[in-house]
Amino acid sequence: MRLTYIYRLRPTKNQQAIIEKWLGLLKCQYNYRLAERFNWWEQNRSSVNSCPLICHLPELKDKPNYYQQKANLLQTKELFPEYKSIHSQVLQDCIKRVELAFSRFLKGDKDGLRSGRPRFKSWRRYRSFTYPQMKQSCFEGNRINLPKIGKVKVILHRPIPNGFKVKTAQIIRKADGYYVALSLEDKTVPNFTSKIKPTLKNTLGIDMGLHDFLIEDNGNPVPIPQYYRKAQRRLRTIQKQVSRRKKGSKRWNKAVAKLGKQHKKVVDKRQDFHHKIANYLLEKAEVIAHEDLNIKGLARTRLAKSINDAAWGNFLKILTFKAEKAGLLVIKVNPKNTTVDCSNCGQAVPKTLKNRWHCCHHCGLSLPRDWNAAINIKYRAVGHSVLNSSGNVLALAGSH
Repeated sequence: MRLTYIYRLRPTKNQQAIIEKWLGLLKCQYNYRLAERFNWWEQNRSSVNSCPLICHLPELKDKPNYYQQKANLLQTKELFPEYKSIHSQVLQDCIKRVELAFSRFLKGDKDGLRSGRPRFKSWRRYRSFTYPQMKQSCFEGNRINLPKIGKVKVILHRPIPNGFKVKTAQIIRKADGYYVALSLEDKTVPNFTSKIKPTLKNTLGIDMGLHDFLIEDNGNPVPIPQYYRKAQRRLRTIQKQVSRRKKGSKRWNKAVAKLGKQHKKVVDKRQDFHHKIANYLLEKAEVIAHEDLNIKGLARTRLAKSINDAAWGNFLKILTFKAEKAGLLVIKVNPKNTTVDCSNCGQAVPKTLKNRWHCCHHCGLSLPRDWNAAINIKYRAVGHSVLNSSGNVLALAGSH
């Protein structure tokens, strides 16, 4: 099993200077290696699919790859001696980031989904570096020994689980300071593969929305906190301070740091809420069913601010991870007509977005539309399309 624990760092001023220097140099190296790949791509690609028998083609260059660019680091250290101060594996990991970003752009990930064109990093965007290997004796009390940086104080708010070994360490600069993300592994703990089969008794259907964060199939709603909307007045005030000050000045930098801390405060509150709701749901049922929503598409509509504030995608990631860790199950179901179909008789009851109540003129069922959708989600997860109030199956559908 693999876990990630994040701890707050308290580096000294000298250690902070080293971290900032490394981030600046790694940013330059990242941009240079990415530029090499873009130069190759621009000079070697062609939009034509055929050519005459006699043609004049430019001299093609070899494609830069991870091993070639990693070998060129020796030459980089000779030309720029300041790179010798960076740990060699940290520098190699920078090349690996370029490799991953560019390969996802050209070929896509394991699912075949391509990402956008990689961007060159400014000093504000390059915020982390990674030690790919860490010694098991890296902790000495409340300090962690980071090679070529020194022993840095750590706020150990929770102990590392027994049996887990530290595999990698990522140093991250955030708005309110520095953090270390430790990747922990224990090979004796297997990854759970849930063999639970969804039934009416062990399954909980949830319908996520903007009126309530979610509503369960028993009608219990979870209010939506809207952390971003509540913080908008404060954010607007600080943003005015940033815009009124000279860019690059000390007062501007102070205002930018203040704005970043306020945004981070909103993110931390939202993430804490997501963790608590995920724990609450997993204590109630062994199987959680939800709609397979196109969240990115919904975030391009006029409801974008509210959808991004709710952060459904982040919540579902947390819920799925916690379920896998506990040996439980999270199921996605087809969202088509979950709101329209009546959960009692299965007949379609069309509604507009502003109509928040489900009134079926076929069977007389009357309840909130989100509650009706949550019941339909549960039935689809267990393989039934419609059940009546007494629990008898009226129609069957293929299980999802």
